[in-house]
Amino acid sequence: MRVPRFVWGLALLAATGGPPDRLRAQAIDDVPALRLEARETYRANRFGMFIHWGVYSQLGSGEWIMQNRPLNVGEYEWLASDFDPVDFDARAWVDVAKRAGMKHITITARHHDGFSMFDTDASDYDIVDWARYGRDPMAELAEAAREAGIQLYFYYSQLDWHHPDYYPRGNTGHSTGRPDEGDWDAYLDFMDAQLTELLTNYGPIGGIWFDGMWDKPDAEWRLRDTYALIHELQPAALIIPNHHGDPLPGEDVQTFEQDLPGSNSAGWNTASISDRLPLETSLTMNGSWGFNITDRRWKSVRELVHYLVRAAGADANLLLNVGPRPDGTLQPEAVERLLAMGAWLDVHGESIYGTRGGPIAPRPWGVTTQTEDRVYVHVLEWADRALSLPAIDRCISGATMMDGGVRVPFVQDDTAVTLTLPEGPGDAFDRVVVLETSGTGCGSR
Repeated sequence: MRVPRFVWGLALLAATGGPPDRLRAQAIDDVPALRLEARETYRANRFGMFIHWGVYSQLGSGEWIMQNRPLNVGEYEWLASDFDPVDFDARAWVDVAKRAGMKHITITARHHDGFSMFDTDASDYDIVDWARYGRDPMAELAEAAREAGIQLYFYYSQLDWHHPDYYPRGNTGHSTGRPDEGDWDAYLDFMDAQLTELLTNYGPIGGIWFDGMWDKPDAEWRLRDTYALIHELQPAALIIPNHHGDPLPGEDVQTFEQDLPGSNSAGWNTASISDRLPLETSLTMNGSWGFNITDRRWKSVRELVHYLVRAAGADANLLLNVGPRPDGTLQPEAVERLLAMGAWLDVHGESIYGTRGGPIAPRPWGVTTQTEDRVYVHVLEWADRALSLPAIDRCISGATMMDGGVRVPFVQDDTAVTLTLPEGPGDAFDRVVVLETSGTGCGSR
């Protein structure tokens, strides 16, 4: 008899419903060197692909269709049984991500609908056992990403509109026909079992991207135990929580949904920014995360490049979303934009990858990024030849245009740096000036 794989994970759980004492006692905010290194690798990546794909894709109305229509559990289970993405090709997805200049992929292993897009023994409500498809796309994607040198992260929803033990209900999922009873601790055990599978059955992964805790913000989520379990199974795995609040112990990245760090234009992100963790902003290419056949609000390539640049200027990564169609193919509008971004990065990637937010805070005209000996001035919205920047505490020895290497005259003194930009194409997405720097305390030059 085959021993269910989730039993391996349950073996780590103590009778109290948590991990063994040695895990619970671990100081999860005492970060080992291996994970600190993983954080820096993640930060240097700067650009990743977000993928929202699941049963909901079949209805072409976004990933919240079960809640928004609403659909009850029986109706949604029937829909899930017919899910058959016959044209899914993991290598094709990874190839697009690589050509776009993306360094990692985060995909919905399980969304709020509770359907697992991976082979799980913790439930039969998954793409292998329940759906017509009968294959594990997460395994295929993990293999393709590993071959291409792309890091893979698994999105995992803590919120569940299907599971009977997700009780008491949170702010959503009240119209799915579940009985008003359940065992919350059993649900948390179920989640830990699935997380154990994701961290043991798919090789080394970049980490877990959590979402949904905002549905029940005051619940006892056993985060300390779950985080310790994740870091025990894969010490370098990063925990990226989309709970819209300040970072908690054990978390490795602060992420902002549809917002640059600190902006909170969407109304649900915290305005505070961590001064110790890598930062991330996630963004849709149109107005939807999951496939929405009527959503034609596509952002232009210019808008997307600007967002990537402004994210880097805010010292943050961009996680840019695609919502594949139900057959498993990527929307051509998304592919067109991604490849154009990749072409831009082929020329200007040096000013994005491996950089930190620059010495000048973001301005309406653009942003700066920096390395140890260079400052990159990203001129996004400026029509005049002369551009006056605030003073920087680094000596500038030279300035050139990144695209073409044309010399840029400059004047540096204690109060400002003034650049005289060359004539250039008016339709350029971003005119990047490279400042060669060394030392500090420069006077007039």
